[in-house]
Formats: sequence, C-alpha cells, structure tokens
Amino acid sequence: MKIDSSFVGTPLKDYTTTVTWRATMNYAAAVNDANPVYFDDEEKTVIAPPMFAVALTWPISERIWEYIDDKNFPVDIIKTQVHYTEHLAFHRPMYAGDMLTIKGRIAAIMAHRAGTVVVIRFDAIDQDGNGVFTEHIGGLMRGVECTGNSRGKEDLPLVPPFSGVPGAQWEKVIHIDRMQPFIYDGCTNIHFPIHTSVGFARMVGLPDIILQGTATLAFAARELTDNEAAGNPQRLKELSCRFTGMVVPPADIRVLLLQHQEHASGTGLFFEVHGKEGRVLSNGYARISG
Repeated sequence: MKIDSSFVGTPLKDYTTTVTWRATMNYAAAVNDANPVYFDDEEKTVIAPPMFAVALTWPISERIWEYIDDKNFPVDIIKTQVHYTEHLAFHRPMYAGDMLTIKGRIAAIMAHRAGTVVVIRFDAIDQDGNGVFTEHIGGLMRGVECTGNSRGKEDLPLVPPFSGVPGAQWEKVIHIDRMQPFIYDGCTNIHFPIHTSVGFARMVGLPDIILQGTATLAFAARELTDNEAAGNPQRLKELSCRFTGMVVPPADIRVLLLQHQEHASGTGLFFEVHGKEGRVLSNGYARISG
C-alpha cells in the first residue's frame, strides 16, 4: 500500500458541534478529575477540561474517510493506522453552549521506518470566528509506503528539545483498574473496540484490551495542572506527546515531571508516563502561562 505526499493540504469537510455541560463533566469524570472548575456551577462558570478537545474531534477521526474531501485519497490505508502523536494548543477555555466548527486538513505526510506518518490538523472555531483550540493528530500507517518527498513537517508545531538530565523532579502513581477503558469509552464517546472488546483486541494481535492513549494523556494533564498550574487549567496552553507503549489494565502508571524550562510565554514542562514495561508516553511537553 502507498500514499503520495502530494495529498498534503487536502481539506476535510467541516463538522459543527455544540459543547454541552453534561459532556464536559463526563469527560472530567472519565479520568477522575474532581477539579471544581469542571463541576461546581453554583458560583462559577464551569469550563471543559482541556483534553475534552479530543472528544470533539473524535467524530471526524472515527469516520475520517467521510470527511477527506478528495475522492482519490487511498482511504483503505486508514485501517493500518495507530495513534502516534498528539499536539494540542489551547486558545481559550471551552464552555457549555459553545457552537464550534471543526475545520481540518492533511498537514503532513512523512516517511517513517515503520511506514508513513500522516498528520491531520484540526482548528476549532467558535460562532464569532475565534479560535478555541488547534489539534495536530499523527497516525502511523504501518507498512504503508510514502511516495514522493516527505511534506509538511516544517509547518508542524515546534516543541523545544529536552535538555535536562535523566531523573524525575516528581512523580505520581495512578492505578488503572480493569473498568477504566470502559468508563472512558462511555463518558467520552471515544469508542474503538481494542479498548473494550477482549475478543477484538486479541484478534488484531493485542494481549488484551488496552487503555485509550488519550486517557493516559488526560491523566498526565490532570497531574500537570494540579501540581504545576495551581489547579488552574486555563494556564495550560500547550500539550503534546508521542504514544510509545500500551497500558493493559489493571496496572499502575507513573506520571514523571522531568524538567522545567522558562520561556517568555510561560513555563515548559517535560514529562513522561511509564507503565510496567517502560514508557507509554514519550516526548511529553506542556506549556503553562504565568
């Protein structure tokens, strides 16, 4: 199977959705994030967890072949993909009642030793035309050949390189019980059977059901917000990682903060998430405002 890098720039059909109070609270509940800014509506305006962004774009990713606006795109390669990278930039909080239009395009197609990486960019725009978040989601198409030169890498978000020494400044152990993938599936509507069907997971070569990668990243975002942003998710401006391992529940994961790096635009946080067999999230980076 092959994909030509000339498909970089191909637009996706727009998707419009409305943020609801129930959906934002359910997302927070899905990762046991009891931060009152997600729940307490008595005196404050409830906001969505930043990682709720992935639940808003999932309906497109789930049926991406219906949204790629080019009949010549080889949609069959999508069956070979695994979630490889995630980068989120948060422009403002999401509120219940927001009507958002998600605009997408193929941002990069790059050769990889295991196949081809295809990166899709999503921009969430509110009813006033203002940006709410931008997501770059990378899928590794295993065994798929990239024809033509790799394209689009120069337009992807730049993440500063980790320049520290090995070792954690702090770590948090989180127990992932057997029901966690089912809870995340049900509360977020992010459904893929490798996370909830033992039979399907084993049929495709996995040892068992595995925790959703975005759930692992959401747990990390929770700990970074609580420990480095004084519990204020509005200070989280950027979040990214590479997915490098599986979490088979029940299991413990460890969120490790590796380094602080001061910038004019805030503080960079380098982190990893480890499981029993090693790193499950690598190249983790977050940026918080002052």
